[in-house]
Amino acid sequence: MKGLENNMRTWEDFKRNSKSFTNMTEKEGNLIDTLAFLHATRIKMNISQTQLGQKIGMSQPQVAKLENLVVQPTLASLRKYAAGLGFKITLSVVPALS
Repeated sequence: MKGLENNMRTWEDFKRNSKSFTNMTEKEGNLIDTLAFLHATRIKMNISQTQLGQKIGMSQPQVAKLENLVVQPTLASLRKYAAGLGFKITLSVVPALS
């Protein structure tokens, strides 16, 4: 699909130009940002959903459901997905803003 990359929008482009996400919470946005990064990284690494699934103990349909947000991923599934690509997900605790 030559030239397709020129027509593809990034998640950042979509967020800037879409009015459909005005009610999205910060938590939901962070989750989508994380999954978008991992999904894009998987593609850049030329790893198929099947290959990643085999590496992390998930089926291809399970990987697809995570990437398409058909299911809300758990922290454990995000960590598994990230580890399969050579990444680690970390959490931090910060003071809440009043």
